[in-house]
Amino acid sequence: MIRSSASSSPTVAALDRLGLLYAGLAAIGFSGKAILVKLAYRYGTDAETLLALRMAFSLPFFIAMAWFSTRRASTALTLRDGVWLFGLGLFGYYLASYLDFLGLHYISAGLERLILFVYPTLVVLLSALFLGQPLTRRILGSLALCYAGIALAVAHDLRLAGSVRDIALGGGLVFGSALAYALYLLGNGRVVGRLGAGRVTAFASIVACLLALGQFLLLRPFAALTQPWPVYALALTMALFATVLPVWLVSEAIRRLGAGPVALTGSLGPVVTLLLGWLLLDEAIGGAQLAGAALVIAGVTVMTRR
Repeated sequence: MIRSSASSSPTVAALDRLGLLYAGLAAIGFSGKAILVKLAYRYGTDAETLLALRMAFSLPFFIAMAWFSTRRASTALTLRDGVWLFGLGLFGYYLASYLDFLGLHYISAGLERLILFVYPTLVVLLSALFLGQPLTRRILGSLALCYAGIALAVAHDLRLAGSVRDIALGGGLVFGSALAYALYLLGNGRVVGRLGAGRVTAFASIVACLLALGQFLLLRPFAALTQPWPVYALALTMALFATVLPVWLVSEAIRRLGAGPVALTGSLGPVVTLLLGWLLLDEAIGGAQLAGAALVIAGVTVMTRR
């Protein structure tokens, strides 16, 4: 028995390390999306076209994911499930992505990631507003830390950019993206237990892809899909490494580690985006922005830990 226990310990440790690796890579992948969007904008493309390209490249993978998850499912989807999945796709992956893409026209990638990272605070506030969950002193303290950090980061960008209108508009759009994602998370909890995380993610993502493609056809001529080749390369990279692969990595990490540790690894996101923005976009990193990032990460970490 002692030999068996000793031999099994390295396996468990290896699984934990692999789960942490998956979670960390997912956080890095999601963080790179803003960098890729900002790089694509340098070639004159617009949010609607870039989002359509990203979703078009992602769609085949989500269809495959939906097919595999349906084959393993023990229950069939009902009309009510379809309505829920449409709503989740509308808010969680289409609207949140579109508002984020629009906001990145006006603000830096670092500020965008910090604003998006406060979505857990919005989940808590919405839960208190609509579900009657109490706001404890720990939660209120976490909220104060998060929004003080955002204020510092905004002050940093204002000092560099000098455009109050751009910061306000871009920040408002990205905050709307975080709010849409928070609404998605609240709705997700109502159906994921019955349908499974893989099936919910796959079908909601398919809905978002179709909405983004439909929006493009309504707002842009088909000829707008003719873009410089770097835009296609950036959109494909975004689809694979900042959309599809991180989604799969998160599901695998949760399977190995549980949701709590995976949620905490998301704290890597703002730091990674700040560094990538500095390296690839020449975005300045100042003391106020670093302090703001530290406050936001601390607030979200305190709020999400057990």
